[in-house]
Amino acid sequence: MTSRSVALCAALLAIALARAAGAQIAPDDSGAGTQLGLSEENNSGQTGTVTLFRRGRSSTLVVIALASEPPGKAEPAHIHRGPDCDSLDPVPTYPLAPVINGVSKTLVKADAAKLLSGNYDVNVHSFVHPNVYFACGHLYK
Repeated sequence: MTSRSVALCAALLAIALARAAGAQIAPDDSGAGTQLGLSEENNSGQTGTVTLFRRGRSSTLVVIALASEPPGKAEPAHIHRGPDCDSLDPVPTYPLAPVINGVSKTLVKADAAKLLSGNYDVNVHSFVHPNVYFACGHLYK
């Protein structure tokens, strides 16, 4: 293969990779995401953040970063409908990956604008006692 052929292949590969990367982030998204707080519930001592990153037109990467989670524990996390953490629907709308070592990352099949409409909350709770919440945050923009 000539050096000219190698250069052409490299250029085509770079274009293909750029297009694939561009498809992952919405055109009007800066890539910074929207970060909101998670407040302690039931004296758990667990606080943190939830960050939403737009992925295309109908998906959102939801990342939870939780401080003070007990080592070696896995805690379920969900997005629930509700106007605030005190009156959320107990039936989850979107399941999230469990929080393990303080982190959860889940690609949710919902637009970030919908999740940030003020109608949803993120909640982290106990596996053993699902009604015992450890942290919660209201999603709004």
